[in-house]
Amino acid sequence: QLVESGGGSVQAGGSLRLSCGASGYTYCMGWFRQAPGKEREGVALINTAGSTIYCHDSVKGRFTVSRDNAKSTLWLQMNSLKPEDAAMYYCAASQAYCGCNVAAYNYWGQGTQVTVS
Repeated sequence: QLVESGGGSVQAGGSLRLSCGASGYTYCMGWFRQAPGKEREGVALINTAGSTIYCHDSVKGRFTVSRDNAKSTLWLQMNSLKPEDAAMYYCAASQAYCGCNVAAYNYWGQGTQVTVS
């Protein structure tokens, strides 16, 4: 089970920190997002060793994904937010795969809304 929190509404240039709590071991945890009328896309992933993947150049340098394995908690620090970052953000986990392919993840949270104006 994955439970996200931390979404909200901010002005462009602002920051938000998303959190996701997991129950049990997860090899790879990550963040995906889906804007209205668009497909769900990967944002940032991290495995138990701390290796990270950022799925788009547009978030590199602005978003930072991190996790605490002992607490099974995942975070996404989002800085310098832009209107195009607005979306429903989902936490996802996989026991074997760690990449940007949405279809490869079989554990999902309910999502948390991020609005940027």
